[in-house]
Amino acid sequence: MSEQNERTSLWGGRFAGGPAEALARLSVSVQFDWRLAPYDIAASRAHARVLAGAGLLNPDELGQMLAALDDLEAACASGAFRPTVEDEDVHTALERGLLERLGALGGKLRAGRSRNDQVATDLRMYLRDHARGVAARLVELADALVEQAERHIDTPAPGMTHVQHAQPVTFGHWLLAHVQPLLRDLDRLRDWDERAATCPLGSGALAGSSLPLDPAAVAKELGFKAPAANSMDAVGDRDFVAEFLFVTALIGVHLSRLGEEVVLWTSQEFGWVELDDAFATGSSIMPQKKNADIAELARGKSGRLVGGLVAVLTMLKGLPLAYDRDMQEDKEPAFDAVDTLQLLLPALAGMISTMTVRVDRLAAAAPVGYSLATEVADWLVRRDVPFRDAHEITGKLVALCAARECELDEVTDDDLKSVSEHLDPSVREVLSVRSALAARTTPGSTGPGPVADQHAAAADKLDGWREWAIEKVVPR
Repeated sequence: MSEQNERTSLWGGRFAGGPAEALARLSVSVQFDWRLAPYDIAASRAHARVLAGAGLLNPDELGQMLAALDDLEAACASGAFRPTVEDEDVHTALERGLLERLGALGGKLRAGRSRNDQVATDLRMYLRDHARGVAARLVELADALVEQAERHIDTPAPGMTHVQHAQPVTFGHWLLAHVQPLLRDLDRLRDWDERAATCPLGSGALAGSSLPLDPAAVAKELGFKAPAANSMDAVGDRDFVAEFLFVTALIGVHLSRLGEEVVLWTSQEFGWVELDDAFATGSSIMPQKKNADIAELARGKSGRLVGGLVAVLTMLKGLPLAYDRDMQEDKEPAFDAVDTLQLLLPALAGMISTMTVRVDRLAAAAPVGYSLATEVADWLVRRDVPFRDAHEITGKLVALCAARECELDEVTDDDLKSVSEHLDPSVREVLSVRSALAARTTPGSTGPGPVADQHAAAADKLDGWREWAIEKVVPR
């Protein structure tokens, strides 16, 4: 083992020799956990202060320690200090940097803590910080949908079930339907943050510390609400990772569903939406193509978000308490989820905000496929016909129209009478898309009035989320 390895290794005193190359290569994690460095340094500052409070660092030593940590942080940020191939993980690399600055004094910082509580703390800090970044990008996408919805509060569109024309809706209503799951995702992120806001530092390897530390002071300095209630759980818990990955996986599902609709809307068969050239791609062989690649990638990347959740749940399911090295596998899926959403969400927001909605095509498609049939049934109900019978009568009217290849408003008065004595020419008053939309006045429905209310409520909620997303919970 080299002198540098001896100096910076965080373990090995009871071993006669260094690890085999195969073990070292398998064990190393610094290539991906280096992004935790700013959080590890912040936690080191807090730990240094509680060591001083416990009388384990004198004021001069504390001053030197904090100055060295500040210098190390600046060097990490500038790239002047980087991990090497000999550093096992971020903690080893940073201790090496501290020892280079302080000599033996740097080794005092290790008292009362373990990599087990360090990494659990660092990862919580990282995810709490980046959850707000994800939230900010979600707000941007929701804003784009809300802005488009405002332009189309009363634009008729063919609402669908089973990808079949069902009933007319407004396109604003449809767009706002994609905002609601994003608002729930934002709720889930904040709810997750409430549970993630406990601090493991001070739990040591699993049993706490015999040194007179102050976990509550550390928790407060690092932006947590409280120290962990149980030291074994603190180092063995990765619920916060799994739950974060569930939220990101569900975000991925919501983005995938939006992407699927954009793919349909922009197809030649639909032709309801045209994407801005800046947010579409072409074909290397077919010059006419304009592809909704962002929407397709939203569908595709949902798979890796769901896969990250499955990987972590599978890794955790059989682990005994407290810490096990299997938990090294928690970070890459979490980092990948953050990176994926930070990449995908701005692209989706740009695509939505710049797309052109073909109002003429939407309006023309709204009544197609006998989508006003429910209006006929409801008209019969208002005339005291039981809905069971009204449904049957309307079905027969649709069958007649299908046989004659005509729309509902094209049948004659005699045709109406032949279907049922309850049908008369006054039914035509409900056989327009505008009247169908205007009749939807209940809260949450697709009429222009309720859609305007939904729009205002969504915009108001997003204003509140903007404030949460820019909160700073991790000290800098």
